[in-house]
Amino acid sequence: MQENKSQTLKYASLVVLTVQNAVLIVSMRYSRTLSGDMFITTTAVFLSESLKMVTCLVIIFYQRKSFSAYSQHLYESIVVNWQDTLKMSVPAIVYALQNNLQYVAVSNLGAAVFQVTYQMKILTTALFSVLLLGKKLTMLQWLSLVTLFCGVAVVQLSSEATEKSSQEQHQIIGLVAVILSCLSSGFAGVYFEKMLKGSSASIWLRNVQLGMFGSLSALIGMFVKDCGAIRANGFFFGYTPLVVTVVIQQALGGLIVAVVVKYADNILKGFATSLSIIISCIAAVFLFSFQLTPTFALGAVIVMVAIYLYGILQAPKPPSPVLPTSVSPKKNLTSI
Repeated sequence: MQENKSQTLKYASLVVLTVQNAVLIVSMRYSRTLSGDMFITTTAVFLSESLKMVTCLVIIFYQRKSFSAYSQHLYESIVVNWQDTLKMSVPAIVYALQNNLQYVAVSNLGAAVFQVTYQMKILTTALFSVLLLGKKLTMLQWLSLVTLFCGVAVVQLSSEATEKSSQEQHQIIGLVAVILSCLSSGFAGVYFEKMLKGSSASIWLRNVQLGMFGSLSALIGMFVKDCGAIRANGFFFGYTPLVVTVVIQQALGGLIVAVVVKYADNILKGFATSLSIIISCIAAVFLFSFQLTPTFALGAVIVMVAIYLYGILQAPKPPSPVLPTSVSPKKNLTSI
């Protein structure tokens, strides 16, 4: 029964992640291209970080059942063990930077182009896994990563050919932003993985710690970059129901990934992301008049093949002894 429940959560979370990832990118792009007052992106980043933290606090409260146990758990985990909490400031700041870079990227690149190009985060994640976690990659795995680079290059060439006349300078800005976003994503993700594996703290507690520093860094960035605009126009200037939806999607996206990593794995998460590329490409055709040229289609196929090969080649990597030690009769939902 428990195994069936885990399988259901596994595939359900993958489906939700696929849809959420595609809808988020299209929504972000659409929200930045509509006519009318443009919302201040730094306020959206701050709200999404805060919403993610509040959501995790609610989950922890549900797990602890009582307010006394809930408050004691937070006090001991965050205040008493403050050194451990402070370590989470590193990925929190980097994640806040990544969120801002994503807005810059999707504002200067088409939804489909961004979605495919952003898959470079798989390469940066692999690189930081080698540097920070000491993981070993075979030659075939590195070959699949080189294939990924080739696919991304083809996508960029097709994008330049179709949009160069009107967006040449913006294409460069978008490309730089997405590369920096991939680097920050890879580093923060691997650092977060190292923190999770190095302690017994739950995913939800780690997300609360991330949210604390992430909200603070987003708040600082908001006032440094857009203090004048906020004072002149207000915090919620340019907000529409669509913008609110984007904020919610961005906040919940991190929680969905946590569930996927818990009940599935990062390889299947890569498959889900690959499928979301196809969904966003189809949506871009109808929403943004994006033309799926043969060159772009070739690049997209190369990228998806590279993602597939990397996942398949990495599939047998987890050592079998880990399975017995990871199963404990004392584990329950509170250890998530």
